[in-house]
Formats: sequence, structure tokens, C-alpha cells
Amino acid sequence: MTSPPPFDESQPYATGYGVQSPYPGTPAPPPRPTNSLAIASLVCAFVLAPLGVVFGHMSLSQIKRTGEQGRGLAIAGLIVGYLVMVAAIVVVVVGVVMVVFLAQSLEEFDNAHRRPTIEPTPSTGDPLPAFDPPATLGSNCQYPTTTEPADKPVQTPQTGRTSTTPPSIPATIVTNRGDIGLELDNAKSPCTVRNFTNLARQGFFDDTRCHRLSVDPGLRLLQCGDPTATGTGGPGYRFPNEYPSNQYRLTDPALKSDVVYPRGTLAMANSGLGTNGSQFFLIFDDSMLPPQYTVFGKIGTKGLAVLENIASAGVKGGSGDDGEPAVEVTIESVAVG
Repeated sequence: MTSPPPFDESQPYATGYGVQSPYPGTPAPPPRPTNSLAIASLVCAFVLAPLGVVFGHMSLSQIKRTGEQGRGLAIAGLIVGYLVMVAAIVVVVVGVVMVVFLAQSLEEFDNAHRRPTIEPTPSTGDPLPAFDPPATLGSNCQYPTTTEPADKPVQTPQTGRTSTTPPSIPATIVTNRGDIGLELDNAKSPCTVRNFTNLARQGFFDDTRCHRLSVDPGLRLLQCGDPTATGTGGPGYRFPNEYPSNQYRLTDPALKSDVVYPRGTLAMANSGLGTNGSQFFLIFDDSMLPPQYTVFGKIGTKGLAVLENIASAGVKGGSGDDGEPAVEVTIESVAVG
């Protein structure tokens, strides 16, 4: 009987675990590389969003073909890129709206703070143009409010269509220097006549001073209608020009050329086209002006005599030919109709 060899404790007991197999095994696959465009997409999304979006789409396309890693990075780049682009568009739109609003506000503010005035021109000019009624005459009178409040409580005139009949409406300006009779030209400037009538019937002109007299040879007029008597007051709204301005295109150079505003003309003062308010002027001798002041009536013979008496006293202070009248002229009331 054969005995087994004695156990040699110096030899490890083979258990089958941890023993290297005599046969070669399959090696672990190397890690897949991260797509470089995916990384670029995420980085560019914060720096240049449109480029990040482009890289994101290119990365996803490459990953689909090659099986590279980085899909999450590419998607994150796309999300961030689109969000940044949307935010940028919103900022631009809001910025443009604010700039437009600010520009309009500044223009309105500037117009509100300009003195409605009339500047004489030294050259000779043509007569006022023949009246050709615009198709929209009196069809939609509008009186939008200005940034400056009214200098005296008053309701704005009724907006919308106004009739051009009767063609002429009588009115009287009662002053401390005498009455000035008027014929308001409703046929040519109905929206302006509506404004004047509205202000007169609410007593807007009552107890106001005529703040400016010009005795310049080319500009002879008395300017009234400002409750503050400073040249900057108004009713808190404005409205567009009518005759003779509406006989020209806005781009027509003739709109800036001189015409003769004849003796006896009643017209609106303004600080630019479309800035009419409450101030008006009464011409007591032919005056040279560009056709940018709405004519809305005529002054009667007795009224012209009153104006000439006021002008004969000259300008306050005795120097110059344009300024506050030397004799105080106060409108006590205005009656229309």
C-alpha cells in the first residue's frame, strides 16, 4: 500500500481562486474619448452662444457616428446656448423699445419747453397759397396730451370729426384796451377753430395777458393765449397744423420759404409743426413768415384799430422792437358765436 507523500506546508493550498489561468483572457476595453466639440459647445455657450449651439449640434452628430462620450456636455451646451440667445434677443428688443420711448419723450419734452414763437424773415415772399381742401379736412381732430400739464384747468376738445359748416363763426376778444372782433375760418381750419372755441367757452383766456408785441417791419403782431404770460404756457395738449401748412408736403422746400401773412390775420403760435396749443397771434400789418402757422380767422376793422393803438406805445422799456407790450394788454373774456 502506497502512502501519500507528506504535506509540505511551504506550498500554498490551491483553491482555484486567484490562480492565474493558463489561458489568456479578453482585456478590458479602453475608455471612450470625450468628443472635443461637446466640450467646445459648452464653453462657447457662455462666450459666444450661437457658436456654442452650432458646436452642440455637430457634436451630437459625431457622437452618434463614433460612439464617443460627451453627449451630456453637448446637450448642456445647446441648452445654455439657446437660453443665452433668447436672453440676448429679449435684452435687445427691450433696449430698442426703451430707446424709442426715450427719444419720443425727449422730443415731446423739448417741444413742451420751447417758447411758441414767430420769427420774422427779411426777404419778400409770395401770398398764402390758394386753399385746396384736403380729403381728410375735419375728419379726425386729435388733441393728444403733452408731458407738461395745463397751466389753467381745462378740458380737451372733443376728438373725431368736426363739421366745416358754418364756414365762418364770429368771435370777440374783450380786452382792457378795447374789443377785437374776429371771424373764425371754420371752412379752412375746423380743428383749430374747435380748439379756440373750446378754450374760450371754458374761460381759459379770461384774465390772461398778451405777453408779446412785435413792431419789427417784417413782423407786426400781438401774441396772446398764454395763462403764464411767459411764452411757455399752454393747455396741456397739442394738435396738428391746418391751413396753410396742409397745402404742402412735409418734404416740400416751399414749406420753409416766406409767404405773406396779410394784415388782419389770426393764426396759431407754435414751437414747430404739430405743437399748437393755446397761444395765438394777431397780425396788424403784412408780415413775412414760412407757412408753418395755422391761419384760423380774420380780424375786423375795429379790432385792427385797437391793435394799432397798442403797437403805437411800443415795446416795454423803450428799446427793441420785440418784447412785452409797453401798455399792459389783458384779455378779459372771449365770446364765440
